[in-house]
Amino acid sequence: MDHRLSYFARVLGGFAVTALLLGGVALRVTSCAPTPKPDLTPPAPPRAALARDCQAPEWEPAARVNAASLKAMPWTPFGRDETGWRIYAPLIAREIGVACPPGSSGFAQALALWQARAGVPADGVVSQATFGHMKGDIQGRRPIVLLSAQGVCPAPAEEHRLARARPKEILGEKQVMLRPRALAAYRRMVAAARREEPAIADDRDLLRIFSGYRSPAYDAARCETDQNCNGRERALCSPHRTGLAVDLYLGHAPGFLADDTADENRLRLSEGAAYRWLVANADRFGFVNYPFEPWHWEWTGEAPKRPTGSGAVIRAAQ
Repeated sequence: MDHRLSYFARVLGGFAVTALLLGGVALRVTSCAPTPKPDLTPPAPPRAALARDCQAPEWEPAARVNAASLKAMPWTPFGRDETGWRIYAPLIAREIGVACPPGSSGFAQALALWQARAGVPADGVVSQATFGHMKGDIQGRRPIVLLSAQGVCPAPAEEHRLARARPKEILGEKQVMLRPRALAAYRRMVAAARREEPAIADDRDLLRIFSGYRSPAYDAARCETDQNCNGRERALCSPHRTGLAVDLYLGHAPGFLADDTADENRLRLSEGAAYRWLVANADRFGFVNYPFEPWHWEWTGEAPKRPTGSGAVIRAAQ
């Protein structure tokens, strides 16, 4: 019996040694395989995490630069001299996915991560070059801008197919018309805004429409009267001709009209609850902003119509 046990022990021991030797060979073979190159692309930061903790000590130098430039940086983001970037701070924060104050290190960190993904120097500092890339992304979501890049002005909407806004949806006495699906999307958006933002619910004028569809003839007459067409303030080929664009009342600075492009007025609107809600939520309903005008929004759920025949080859300024 002892002899048989000894024999089996020797056999099992041989198997164990063989397994160890084979395992060593496998390890050596595996170690010779090329090591996969790690992906060094920084992941997009979770918005909720950054919103709770806006402290990123390594980005404090960039934060100090942003805090100083917020009110003082000279630049021309839309071809006109401006000072500081406060007007665009909510939009920038939305694009980089952060709810931190613009002068915080958490904001600088989130901006640096966005810059890395965009292929620009990831220094966490707001600059005209960085905003130019961001503006290109935003403008690229506007179908009329894509047509404009091809030198095409979209055909005007067919007026008999447009839907009329209700009096309670309009600011003032002017009739407002939009494409039916755009008007339906606007109504869903306003209903959500009033449910979700008490300041909008408390002021029933907020988000009312003061301009919708405008015929080419109407805009041409205004161009002739105001003598400022095809610029920032008035486009010869306006998105309003499509029946997809709306100007929404967001308030106004004292002494200014709702659509005054003076920096003081635009800043006042950009700091209001209505604009900030739109920046954070309008894309849920298919609307995108023209960044120079806080009040101007376009519905992207339906493409503007291309002109037939020779068409209009006019650059859309907005």
